[in-house]
Amino acid sequence: MSGIWPPDVGGPASHAPDVADFLHGRGHGVEVVTTARGVPPRARYRVCWTSRQLPKGVLHLRAADLIRRRASGADVVYTTGMFGRSFAGASLARTPYVVKLTADPAFERSRRRGEFSGGVEEFQHGGGGARAAAYRFARDVELRHAAHVITPSAWLRERAIRWGVKPEHVSVLQNPTPTLPELRPRDELRESFALNGSTLAFAGRLTVQKSLGIALEALAQVDGVSLVIAGEGDERAPLERRVRELGLEQRVRFLGALPRERIVELFRAADASILSSSWENFPHTVVEALAAGTPVLSTATGGVAEVVRDGVNGLLVEPGNADAYAEMVRRFLGDAQLRERLRAAAAPSVEAYAPERILGRLELVLQDAART
Repeated sequence: MSGIWPPDVGGPASHAPDVADFLHGRGHGVEVVTTARGVPPRARYRVCWTSRQLPKGVLHLRAADLIRRRASGADVVYTTGMFGRSFAGASLARTPYVVKLTADPAFERSRRRGEFSGGVEEFQHGGGGARAAAYRFARDVELRHAAHVITPSAWLRERAIRWGVKPEHVSVLQNPTPTLPELRPRDELRESFALNGSTLAFAGRLTVQKSLGIALEALAQVDGVSLVIAGEGDERAPLERRVRELGLEQRVRFLGALPRERIVELFRAADASILSSSWENFPHTVVEALAAGTPVLSTATGGVAEVVRDGVNGLLVEPGNADAYAEMVRRFLGDAQLRERLRAAAAPSVEAYAPERILGRLELVLQDAART
């Protein structure tokens, strides 16, 4: 179960097909349930979907019923999103389900609906009022009833345990590296993206969470560096306005949504990947950039510091501080030896996240849950 699926952009839209392809290739029967704006691309397995154009209430009910119907013939349900609908559908079908938890769904819902504007920790300590309390209650019920919960970081695992999930029912399983094609020489890739001079790259959904405004404000303080942004989302128009306000039209380009293979090529072509998020867990794009041999300049939020090690394969600053972010970029661009050292360490730092290893462990978790 995944709330998004290609051609959508985002971590679940990358992870879910990888899992489905791996399990199908291992001889397991696989069906996908997702939501989409139109008919999803064909796959080697069945992809069932509910239209995202439906009114929210109708969408939730239809998705839950679709999950119930498909789960009734399955041994186990694996969900990377739609937790409430997956909980309802799998429970009604009496089929065990495994959750891939990538964030606090209660916090995300409160922020998405504009009902809470504070930070993650404030939310955990009762922020957001009655609605937020209801979201937290639903989150806890959904997770506690899962056969197993998988988190990409120890940071998120600790929080799941605080929410009442038994420690033995929560495992850390990092996001796998992408299966990389043989990448063209970096000079060719830079030419294919029309990159000139020092260039930073971002890829992902353009949302409030990513706090790209901080990155833009930092960029305005550093001469001689450009930024290319791949992705779509609700924040694109506000970000384009901010680019104009800061006078960065000649240094910032929006590329729109790109296929995953092209994103990896973009990371390879860039001098560094950036992440200026206010809150995160363990983003897929961080692993993708490192696997492509590109250092990451990021905020130290959530589980990011578990994969980006300051001064080893990237640089880290605290979130929300454009001045500190600008100083980090200046430090990176002003020290050729630092750049080369970080680049040399990038790919080796994520070798342990090879797909065969990570998805093989996931397969064992699913098989164990199916026997419960």
